[in-house]
Amino acid sequence: MSYRILVTAPRLAAAGQRALADAQCEVTYIGNAQDAAEVERVLTTQPIDAVISRTVDLSASAIDGCPTLKVICKHGVGVTNIDVDAATRAGIPVFTTPGTNTLSVAELTIALMLSAARKVNFYDSELRAGRWTRTGDGIQLHGRILGLVGYGQIGRSVAKIAHALGMRVHVFDPALRAGGVESYVTVERSPQELYARADVLSLHCPVNAHTRGMIDAHAIAALPDRAIVINTARGELIDEAALVAALQSGKLAAAGLDTFAHEPLGGEDPLLALPNVVLTPHVGGSTPDALDAVATSAVATCLRYLRGDAVDSQSCVNPHVLLSDKKVIA
Repeated sequence: MSYRILVTAPRLAAAGQRALADAQCEVTYIGNAQDAAEVERVLTTQPIDAVISRTVDLSASAIDGCPTLKVICKHGVGVTNIDVDAATRAGIPVFTTPGTNTLSVAELTIALMLSAARKVNFYDSELRAGRWTRTGDGIQLHGRILGLVGYGQIGRSVAKIAHALGMRVHVFDPALRAGGVESYVTVERSPQELYARADVLSLHCPVNAHTRGMIDAHAIAALPDRAIVINTARGELIDEAALVAALQSGKLAAAGLDTFAHEPLGGEDPLLALPNVVLTPHVGGSTPDALDAVATSAVATCLRYLRGDAVDSQSCVNPHVLLSDKKVIA
């Protein structure tokens, strides 16, 4: 049986396209990756069976306007752009693709940390401007404490690389079980204890009622002077006004950011004017390897659900919808 799939982006990685073609799916792509109105127009005018959601908003009106919609899968793990409540009311499960882009996100985390610590973007811009500026005030990371908020697959991968660099790794994650960390990792009992020790603070947790805006002025004040903040998780975790103020005052030495509270980043955003910030446009999972893995996982999840095959409830953000639907849960 052929299914109609909406991909809320202009394209999908080649592996995902092949999987959809092999399943003889009819696929619709949107022309503008940031056009929520186009997403709503497609869903309210076409009999779509499944949505593979990228970064553009998937609103309640779009979901409610498509009575044929049966399943949504996020191309990634963050679902803040999806109205999960609306999907739940409609009995539509929302899946994610955990673990598929772990290595690429972890590698960019380390790249941002190294670039921020050694002022790579500043020196690069100085050289390109014809100036031979050698300030000698970069930060050596060996022996310093890396604090990780969240210790899932990405956090563990970052910890492993940081340990190889000679850093000391401390973590806070309320979901950690006793004995569930490597021998080189120290578990803190609270975020505040972690903040007080972290020379580098890196975020690897989802956005929810407990974490939204958690890195605010109070959290930043608790960090050691001249600390570095890295965020490859979700921009909504950080109070960006407080971050900018701390970077301007010198309380923080630097920051490396791949995600922002509002995306795409506006041209007048104060972060763009700061020389001690390394910025990338939410590309942590955007390597060919990661994109193939994410796309393949998203397609497979949609097809399994549509066919009535076993699905992984652990990757579903509203699993009670699965239970009420009496589907087989893997």
